[in-house]
Amino acid sequence: MRALNWFARLRRRWRKDEDGATAVEFAIISAPFFFLLFAIIEVGAVFFTGTLLENAVLESSRQIRTGQAQSMGMTLENFRTELCDNISFVGDCDRLEFDVQVFDGFIGLDQTTPMTADGDLDSSGFGFDPGDAGDIVLVRVYYKWPLITPNFGMALSNMRDNQRLITAATVFRNEPFDD
Repeated sequence: MRALNWFARLRRRWRKDEDGATAVEFAIISAPFFFLLFAIIEVGAVFFTGTLLENAVLESSRQIRTGQAQSMGMTLENFRTELCDNISFVGDCDRLEFDVQVFDGFIGLDQTTPMTADGDLDSSGFGFDPGDAGDIVLVRVYYKWPLITPNFGMALSNMRDNQRLITAATVFRNEPFDD
């Protein structure tokens, strides 16, 4: 009986002794928790930047569609400045690539992303042609977003060097403006 009493007291005392248990539990849970937290923040940042870039492309392309770009003699650098003013809150303009092309019709528009075999953007065929009145114009803008979350970036990246290529495009027929 005495041995059982002693054993019961020892067991109660041992169950109540929780010094350091919280620290150990935090150490076990903290790494996955912070990894998941930063991954959620990064996914949100990528989607926010994508939405911001799409809006900036629509706003900047309006000058081409209405003929303002053609009448002002807008160059690629002017278009870059216009677009950069719209995304300067989030983006680094040095990471932007532009392609503005004229097509004969809406059928047959090539909207595929020109990627090389090693996972980089092939911008060799890019140009800036805002077209004339009534022309069909495709405006594509690419932004290379550097991913910071380790290992998770592999699931989110679509380029080499742990980067995400964010694409925004719009296609329209230029309005009938005077040259």
